[in-house]
Amino acid sequence: MARTPGPGWRSDRVSQGYVADYKPFVMVDGEGVRCALYVSGCLFACEGCFNEAAWSFRYGQPYDDALEDRVLADLAHPAVQGLSLLGGEPFLNTGVCLRLVRRVRAEHGDRKDVWCWTGYTLEELRAGPADQRALLAEVDVLVDGRFDLARRDLTLAFRGSTNQRVLDARASLATGHAVPWRRLPRHTAR
Repeated sequence: MARTPGPGWRSDRVSQGYVADYKPFVMVDGEGVRCALYVSGCLFACEGCFNEAAWSFRYGQPYDDALEDRVLADLAHPAVQGLSLLGGEPFLNTGVCLRLVRRVRAEHGDRKDVWCWTGYTLEELRAGPADQRALLAEVDVLVDGRFDLARRDLTLAFRGSTNQRVLDARASLATGHAVPWRRLPRHTAR
């Protein structure tokens, strides 16, 4: 059983600014061709997690300007649809994730989408600290909820267990309730 977020679960208290991995030009971490950044550190400790090594906040390497520049250069390729943030837990690494996403928005606007996987639910993030709410506001598609091994379903797209949701983050924030993500035609701009 995964842990439940507590008051000490704040990025400024736990994040060490490390990334576990960066994978450019992947087609499994969201819709289309993507650049995927895996941040280090997660407190949920879900049984059956596919990336248990990234639970440590010091796994991998420190995030730096060179990696950020590489991600932005890769995102500039016309075949790349967007950025995926995974972990570890992105919402416990908001220093890294917000820095990158803000630069993506500054350089690409909404032409590149941002997907994010989290053990938090949308409702927990909406009630969370300001940095978590700020990152949530920059995300287009949110895959939320803790992985539940008892509810694992390998046929699901973009999620591992039936309790997890694939949400249109912007519509969810605008309406105040969870709005399921619906695949958009590639030519549709947000």
